[in-house]
Amino acid sequence: MSLSEQTRTRFAKEVAKYPPDQKQSAVMACLAIVQQEQGYVSNDSEAGIAAYLGMPAMAVHEVTTFYNMYNQRPVGKYKLNVCTNLPCQLRDGQKALRHLEQKLGIAMGGTTADGLFTLQQSECLGACADSPVMLVNDRTMCSFMSNDKLDQLVDSLRAAEGK
Repeated sequence: MSLSEQTRTRFAKEVAKYPPDQKQSAVMACLAIVQQEQGYVSNDSEAGIAAYLGMPAMAVHEVTTFYNMYNQRPVGKYKLNVCTNLPCQLRDGQKALRHLEQKLGIAMGGTTADGLFTLQQSECLGACADSPVMLVNDRTMCSFMSNDKLDQLVDSLRAAEGK
């Protein structure tokens, strides 16, 4: 992948935060930049980041696949990550995931036909006492997600899109 001048400028700002011999430390920031610009991190993007940072493409891929905040394929406009770690499962996390599967008409890992929602499970979101919990677009934490609250969230996002 050839990086645009804008992308290279953004990468340079991140790399400048580290000593010159440790520019690989900016890998997560570079992955986030690519994802912001393209919606996901492709294998070509990983190769472009690796070349820019002077590291093996496999090392970039290892970071991409370790963290669930990096999308490895295109996702819906709203990515819904439901925590299904054991504490949340004991407090209806799995039930919340199943409810969303029914409501959206997709299986976990899928994207709705209109491209609006992608449903994923995630590991601990660090809010076990508030379960079931979910993260919307890797930024907005939603707690105590009863079926009614899940319905309200999906319906309000759909309404905001006029769908």
